[in-house]
Amino acid sequence: MTTVATIEEGTDTPYALSHLDALESEAVHIFREVAGEFERPVILFSGGKDSIVMLHLALKAFTPAPVPFSLLHVDTGHNFPEVIEYRDRAVAKHGLRLHVASVQDYIDRGVLKERPDGTRNPLQTLPLTEKIQSERFDAVFGGGRRDEEKARAKERVFSLRDEFSQWDPRRQRPELWNLYNGRHAPGEHVRVFPLSNWTELDVWQYIAREGIELPEIYFAHEREVFLRNGMWLTAGEWGGPKDGETVEKRLIRYRTVGDMSCTGAVDSDATTLDAVIAEIAASRLTERGATRADDKLSEAAMEDRKREGYF
Repeated sequence: MTTVATIEEGTDTPYALSHLDALESEAVHIFREVAGEFERPVILFSGGKDSIVMLHLALKAFTPAPVPFSLLHVDTGHNFPEVIEYRDRAVAKHGLRLHVASVQDYIDRGVLKERPDGTRNPLQTLPLTEKIQSERFDAVFGGGRRDEEKARAKERVFSLRDEFSQWDPRRQRPELWNLYNGRHAPGEHVRVFPLSNWTELDVWQYIAREGIELPEIYFAHEREVFLRNGMWLTAGEWGGPKDGETVEKRLIRYRTVGDMSCTGAVDSDATTLDAVIAEIAASRLTERGATRADDKLSEAAMEDRKREGYF
């Protein structure tokens, strides 16, 4: 990424964008490009930190006008209550329209079946893709970042999906000089990733700089959890804990949020933004590598889901 440097008037000091300014400028540019190229874009919004930052950037991109996109949430039914409450507050605060694709609805209709392990993350694909098709969304913003996971590292900023919402890495288009190709055939759509070049640390530093409110779940708090496969999981109706798994109260926080059945907590005493940033800076594990059990199902678990239409 190139930043333009100039000389401040009356000084000999070069002026350049900070790395956060450069990332923000790139994301704002992407939002405006999509607004100019597509007819029915939508922002995936779960109430997690990446989608919160994405919405903040969209608000910046179009202020003082309203955001010209609606929001879409794939609700697994096993979400953390704090995150759903935040989602609903954000929608009301900014006067946005929210579409919800419910996994529970598909289970109730017999279209999808519960998995033996209780996780519903892999069940999100069908509700997501059918909602995209029924609402005729032609561009879908996601908060995926290349530093999260190796399959996501393969993504371009504009990622073409076929008429079945499937992803083929061989159809990725070059994006030289930050030129984005949004061309797509009828029935196809483009997944757009404005945070592609951000890291987890960038996200937290930007949250601190902008004073962005987050769900309290991201900061250290006492919670009843149990240990499964090396991860601290929250007890719930999804099927945990099992026999032999003991619930205990621990001081923990979440680095990422998703379906409760596969999103692990980390031991932490970081109750402030500065403490979280220091903790992330010292970590040698990505947030998904450290806390997402669904990515450990196989070596290529994420890529397999992405090929089927998942984000």
